[in-house]
Amino acid sequence: MNRIVAILALLAACADPQGETPAGTLTVLQEQQAAWVRNFNPLLTTGGARWPTTAGIYEPLIVYNRAAGESVPWLATGWTWTEPALRLRFDVRPGVTWSDGAPLTAADVAFTFDVLRRFPALDGAGAWSFLASVTAVDEHTVEFAFSRPYSPGLSLVGGQAIVPKHVWEGVADPVSFTNPDPVGTGPFTEIVRFDAQVWELGKNPRYWQPGVPKVDTLRFPAVASNDQALLALVRGEVDWAGSFVPAIERTYVDRDPAHFHYWFPAVGDTVFLYPQNATPPLDDARVREAISLAIDRKRLVRVAMHDYAKPSHPTALSDGYRAWRRDDLAPDGGWVRYDPAAAAAGIDAAGWTLGPDGRRRNAAGDVLTLPILCPAGWSDWVRAAQIIARDLDAIGVDARVEGLDFSAWFDRVSRGDFALALGWSVSGPTPYAFYRSLLGSDTVKPVGTAAATNWHRHGSPAADALLAAFEATVDPVEQRRLSDALQAAFVEEAPAIPLFPTPAWGEFSTQRFEGFPDAETPYATLSPNAVPDVLLVLTQVRPRDDLQAGSR
Repeated sequence: MNRIVAILALLAACADPQGETPAGTLTVLQEQQAAWVRNFNPLLTTGGARWPTTAGIYEPLIVYNRAAGESVPWLATGWTWTEPALRLRFDVRPGVTWSDGAPLTAADVAFTFDVLRRFPALDGAGAWSFLASVTAVDEHTVEFAFSRPYSPGLSLVGGQAIVPKHVWEGVADPVSFTNPDPVGTGPFTEIVRFDAQVWELGKNPRYWQPGVPKVDTLRFPAVASNDQALLALVRGEVDWAGSFVPAIERTYVDRDPAHFHYWFPAVGDTVFLYPQNATPPLDDARVREAISLAIDRKRLVRVAMHDYAKPSHPTALSDGYRAWRRDDLAPDGGWVRYDPAAAAAGIDAAGWTLGPDGRRRNAAGDVLTLPILCPAGWSDWVRAAQIIARDLDAIGVDARVEGLDFSAWFDRVSRGDFALALGWSVSGPTPYAFYRSLLGSDTVKPVGTAAATNWHRHGSPAADALLAAFEATVDPVEQRRLSDALQAAFVEEAPAIPLFPTPAWGEFSTQRFEGFPDAETPYATLSPNAVPDVLLVLTQVRPRDDLQAGSR
């Protein structure tokens, strides 16, 4: 770490002074790209569209605020279940215009979902797996009819970015369409400049919120690596970023404590060690629990995550679900506590005994060997995997880290071709999607077939009944009861091993702008990686009151 700090200090001292930045221009680092590609298609599921296409140029009906744990009306002023869990109406906000001046209507919403129906490659959320029809009832009312009771559909359809029918109905192939000159309803819609190294997005003069945005232009410099991103932050060239920064107090905040700030709330997705449940010995819950008990999570988050994270809750729910989380389950830490003696006893009970060579073997004499798969370039995850391997080695398990480039890692994880693998998880406004991805039998694919979720291949009949009941009700009290039961099922079955909730990485400078969320004013998640939450930030940030017109 001292070497990193020294290199940064040398680079910062030797760097050329920053060029002038016009007043009202907010510089953002969210994507790491060596060169920009002009793509503003908000319907793409591949991540190829430039930030903030889906929440900045285009907007959804609802913005789910992770920091507050609530849904905020956006392009819709409200919604009503006209038939619980089967028929849902949204009131489309009147007075909203597209950036070309055409009015937003319910027909635009219905058209957007029809595009997803006609081009399934764009239906990343799987909306048409539960939708039967989407109808514009009148100019400002749109109705969603579900093919089966599905209350989670509210957040899925409400979070979809809406596109203008009058523009997109002339697009022959929306899958390959790069939408180079977007027409949106968002606070920023004008492409002011687009070069391979820098592009700029100007504000929408027709934006429907009066007096918003306060920022004139968003600027995006091309930054290819974490080191370049950190250097740009240290030199004060960036106003807002969502980067992992090692030793952030020393490398960033201490360089300008009055202006350089960060906030990393633990509301992100939980990082798991996924055990392959489909094959022995990890099909045995006793072995999975033993592996969990062997992991020193406090040391893991200290060394690998620089104490930015914290050990996982026994239910695996992050602080983003704090209103749902059951603290009465395993109050002593239960199966996620660090207890090597209990881990060894669990492995023994599963039939893997410790030999004189320090290795565990079954009755056939096979050594318990569990390689750990992780992306080679993700330094924090690599360190976490190394710590886990040492912890497992201490109880006699032959564990080694197998690092692969991201594409190869993702291919193997999605196909279930691993023993143990680090991976992220699914999130949403309620714990439904989270636990469905961990326990739902309908998400289990055969090993060798790519799966979007449930990489560990665990299906739970008990959880299936709870998930189906959750889908069929819109009663918040009943949903809470079912969520409590799902948490108990997760702890009981131990399908995947939670390590820590991912912090929502966010840094900001108040040299030129103010109004960012932080721990004292947590009106939204700071991280620009949180979409569509970023709309809450883009519509609140403003130039500092004490700045005079001109350049920095």
